[in-house]
Amino acid sequence: MLEKVLIANRGEIALRILRACKELGIRTVAVHSTADRELMHLALADESVCIGPAQASHSYLHIPSIIAAAEVTGATAIHPGYGFLAENADFAEQVEKSGFTFIGPTADVIRLMGDKVSAKDAMKKAGVPTVPGSDGPLPENEKQALAIARKVGYPVIIKAAGGGGGRGMRVVHSEEDLIKSARLTRTEAGAAFGNSIVYLEKFLGNPRHVEVQVLADGQGHAIHLGDRDCSLQRRHQKVLEEAPAPGIDPRARAEVLQRCVEACIEIGYRGAGTFEFLYEDGQFYFIEMNTRVQVEHPVTEMVTGIDIVKEMLRIASGQKLSIRQKDVVIRGHALECRINAEDPKTFMPCPGKVNHFHAPGGNGIRVDSHLYSGYAVPPNYDSLIGKIIAYGGDRDEALARMRNALDEIVVDGIKTNVPLHRELVRDNGFCEGGVNIHYLEHKLGMK
Repeated sequence: MLEKVLIANRGEIALRILRACKELGIRTVAVHSTADRELMHLALADESVCIGPAQASHSYLHIPSIIAAAEVTGATAIHPGYGFLAENADFAEQVEKSGFTFIGPTADVIRLMGDKVSAKDAMKKAGVPTVPGSDGPLPENEKQALAIARKVGYPVIIKAAGGGGGRGMRVVHSEEDLIKSARLTRTEAGAAFGNSIVYLEKFLGNPRHVEVQVLADGQGHAIHLGDRDCSLQRRHQKVLEEAPAPGIDPRARAEVLQRCVEACIEIGYRGAGTFEFLYEDGQFYFIEMNTRVQVEHPVTEMVTGIDIVKEMLRIASGQKLSIRQKDVVIRGHALECRINAEDPKTFMPCPGKVNHFHAPGGNGIRVDSHLYSGYAVPPNYDSLIGKIIAYGGDRDEALARMRNALDEIVVDGIKTNVPLHRELVRDNGFCEGGVNIHYLEHKLGMK
């Protein structure tokens, strides 16, 4: 087992990783910026190191500072969590070259799956269903580009190969707008991601967002842990997730789960990962792979009983997967509400001091949060301050428990999106199950 893990992250995920390490008897190093001196996990870690000022580019995104912290504390491995450097291939490579274990995939695999063109190509070779499109970069030759779009059929969507988080996308409804839209997307992609390559896909009108959780040991063994539905989104950012995805065609589900496992073996994947799909009319279409632990991983843990973060640590220590596919059984249903420090109507971030925090409880309720009474939420980072996860024997029971939990939670001193969640878990359309990715924005009057 790994001896000492440096947690290269902050907030709830840093605390989540620390708890998993402690359960496995692994010593921990917590790093933090000057704005994060009061984070809960710092008091629980064996050691803590300040790695720079509040600005993320000079602390949590500054590779030399993180490597130096690992060196001075004698850490043997680094866990990147999610966000920040979690899917940065250069960081993974530097970690390994510096003599530490990177808790995640190899740099080559991160690069492969981080570029959406190469990722889609790899998935097609592995038999994973993909959206019809340009099958590679969209040619700059106008005639060739127009011919591809005609074959695919309008509307189409132009995407940046290096994009993510909903950025670098442009929907095109007619041939007259294609070339101009492609040029604009290339320019924006080059400025935002340092990669101006774009590709084209068929635009699906009303899909759901369904993803598959996998674990692989990099030694030829891989398993899936079922699927999740993440369709409740605002501006491509997930708001509420659940597992398993309701109302999925059983044959399509079984096929895509198996294909994801085979793809992991094909590309030599190591660690936890998530295949993301659009699902429409009973068909799955691959869009990307996240080569890290996901914010929403707890719903999968609740329905499988498998601790994904502990499995990541075991895999990084060189152990083979101890779980076989036949051991994975999906029981019951789980939902997760992302609690953000933001105005529930305008969605503007609302940092500040939490005068009083009371976490909900009861059967089937889990709260992943770094909040405590007196903690000051800094303005420098993502507004996520916690997650409420509700588990039940079925979806109705999970929803009932989530309603109770949202009614019980108290976060006094700052605004949060709890009122929005209270409304969502009582929304008739959502409660019926199977809403598409546009549902929330339509409800909010954004479309």
